Order: sequence, then C-alpha cells, then structure tokens
Amino acid sequence: MSADRVFDVVVVGAGVVGCAVARELSRLTLSVALVEARNDVGAGTSKANTAILHTGFDATPGSVESRLVARGYQLLREYAPSVGVSVEQTGAVLVAWDDEQAANLPRLAERAAANGYDRAEVIDASAVRAMEPHLGEGVTGGMVVPDEHLIDPWSTPIAFATEAVTNGCQLFTNLHVTKLEVGSEATRLIAEDGRELLARFVVNAAGLHGDTLHRLFGFDGFTIRPRRGELIVFDKLARPLLGRTILPVPTSHTKGVLVAPTVFGNIMLGPTADDIDDRSATGSTRAGLDTLLQKGHRILPALLGEEVTAVYAGLRAATEHSDYQLTSEAAARYVCLGGIRSTGLTASMALGEEAVALLSAIGLNATPRDASTRIPVRLTPLGEGDARPYQNGSTIICHCERVTSAEIDAAIASAVPANDLDGLRRRTRALAGRCQGFYCAAEVCAHAAVASDRPMSEWMGLP
Repeated sequence: MSADRVFDVVVVGAGVVGCAVARELSRLTLSVALVEARNDVGAGTSKANTAILHTGFDATPGSVESRLVARGYQLLREYAPSVGVSVEQTGAVLVAWDDEQAANLPRLAERAAANGYDRAEVIDASAVRAMEPHLGEGVTGGMVVPDEHLIDPWSTPIAFATEAVTNGCQLFTNLHVTKLEVGSEATRLIAEDGRELLARFVVNAAGLHGDTLHRLFGFDGFTIRPRRGELIVFDKLARPLLGRTILPVPTSHTKGVLVAPTVFGNIMLGPTADDIDDRSATGSTRAGLDTLLQKGHRILPALLGEEVTAVYAGLRAATEHSDYQLTSEAAARYVCLGGIRSTGLTASMALGEEAVALLSAIGLNATPRDASTRIPVRLTPLGEGDARPYQNGSTIICHCERVTSAEIDAAIASAVPANDLDGLRRRTRALAGRCQGFYCAAEVCAHAAVASDRPMSEWMGLP
C-alpha cells in the first residue's frame, strides 16, 4: 500500500488511549486514521490491567496525571453505561497492616482532598474488619474510598474504536511504523512491510514504544522501561469473600498489590511491579506468582483455597518521570502522549480531549460534526450484573461464561471485528472462564469459521 491520500490526523497506537483519541477526533470535521502494529485494538497493555476506574484520590496533587484522571473518571463513568461497557461501583478500602502505615492514612486523606476528592474517610481497624470480615490478621486501620468503580477494560477500547470507525475513522492493523519523513506539509509514515500513510498531524499514542516513535521524530525527553505487573484471577466461587477493592498503602514506586472483584464476577490479585528491559516479556514468572500468593495469604487468606482461573502479566509504560509526558511540536505538527501508566484506562477520555487541545494549539483547525449525523454505538455488556443474551434463551456456545453463538457472530461482523481467538475472548469472554476453552474451544472455532468464512485452522492458530 502506498500513500494515496493525506489524512488530517494519524493516531499511532490503538490501545485504550489511542482509541480514545481517535474517537474524539472522529467527532470533528477531519479525516482520521488509527494505526496499530498488532492485529487488533486494545491487544497490548490495555488488555492486561487491574480494571479499576479510579477516582484519582492517590495521585500527586497538581500533576498532569491527577488532572486528567479526575476528568477521565467523570467522563468514563458517564460514557461506559451509555455504550454497553460494564461498570460497577463497589468502593474500596485502603488497608494499613502496621502502625506506620496507619499513621500515614490521614496524610493520604489530605492528598485525596488536594486532588478534589473529599469523600475519603479514615476508619479504625475494627471498622475495616466489620466491612471485610475475611481479611487476614494484623489490620491496623483503613481509609474508605466509596466512589472507586470496577470497569470492563477490554470493551472500553473496543467501544472507542468502534465509535471512531463507524463515524469515519480508518483503522489500519498490523502496521508497524519504523520510519518517517517530516515534510513541509505532511509527514510520511513508513511501515515495516513497506506500506505508507501521509498525515498532516500525528499523535503518538504508541504506549510501550512511544519513546521509539518520539525519537523517529527527532525528539528526546523520556525513555520507557517496562514495568511488568503479574496478576492471578480466581474463580467466581470466590466472589463472596470480598465486598469491595482492597488497596494497599502506596509507595513511591507502585500502588502495590491489591485484591479486587471484577465486573465479570471473579476476584483478582496483583499486580507485581518489576522494572524490566524486554518490551515483549508478558509471560508470568514463578517468582512473581510466589510473591502474589504470599501477599494474598496475608490480605485474604481464604482466597488461596479457591480455584485459579487464569494468570497473566501486563507491561506498563513506565519512564524515569513520575508524571505523564505530554508534548506538542508545532514545526513537526506532532503531539506525544508518553509515559501513560496504569491510570491510562481511567484517564483515556480526558487524554482524548487533551490531544485535541494540543493539536489545536499547534495549528489543527476543525469544527464539530453535526451531532445528528453521528452513528451511535452499543456493545453487549459482559458484566455479571448486566442483562446478557443467554438469559433470553439464545444458544450458549461457551458455558463457563454463558456466551451465545449470536455474540460470536456479532464480534466477527463488527466494524472493528475479532480476527482471532484472543479478539473473540476480549469481545465476548468466550474461553475466558473456568475451563479456559478446554470444553468449548473447538465449537467456538468451528462457529467462528462459518461466521467469518475463514478456515477453522486459522481460528485454531494452526499453520
């Protein structure tokens, strides 16, 4: 493919942030392209996180992250239910496990207030125990954060991308930008396979590879060193052990290991926080899992007697800086959204707004599209608390997660379709349940082959 048109804006990276930017740009009178190196949106860092919609109570006051997390929380909390992204308010309790941590709780409540969140409340150990009776021994105090939410992290970027594509954005997958040429009026983006795109403006939302793209433009300022977070997902039968998210007292390095319910009805333990050099090292480790099990035994001892559904690891785009790295360069017609770490899911819609503001400041001119011409998007909610198609008597194809054949069909026929089993899993939860596809994988692949008119072997990942 050679460049045969000039897009007003090309967004590089189709994680949750890039998809949010593309959605925001699609609301303007612009030609927009969204570029992803993988074969699907949300298939990198965005698919492996703690799935919490944060109030931002613990961010650094006055930071860019604090401002955008607070704004993003409000935007996404309103947006998610309107498009079928499952969201659930459980609240959270920050638990202190020694006297030093307990002494820090009033300071953390003051920080929350400085971030504009005034509903955090410090409570004593007996009150924590009354709220969460299955906690381990040694609790010395706590702080309640009643407005923390759970959210479906997979459907969020898919909803953003689907809305963007449905309303005119062009999505290019398997397009890994390795070279570029900044011209007087347009930038030529050249992919590893020789395909090219022309862009008047470029937004860097490349996540783990954001610093690489930044340097292709000739700029420096941050270096990404991936921070690996490993997590353990426990069976839905464990859900009664927990009423809300259990947060640790954070450190300067990490928010620490938490225990949290999910909108899908599971309980999640994690993440670890290991700085590594390999940007593809998303495998779980024995040391990481042992660390989680040790901490989990202290936090919620009964949890370790429950069945494990899955383990996984994700990489956050950590940098040497403690804040997001947002920059714009007028001469290059370029905006960088770098160093977006674990709060990127919550801040995503605010980062979309921020990207448009930065683009406007360096010369992008656009007006809002007529709202009446926009095509609305609605996904099928995947949360346990939402109405699901199986409840209407539809044919179930994945029994652990009660996924219907019609949901598989819809995922393949979507404007942003599933191209493989991982894509189906993130759009429907097929194969994500207790058996991890042991019983249903063949039937899912067979049905997907018919729905997509592709060989079953492709869905099974066979040569």
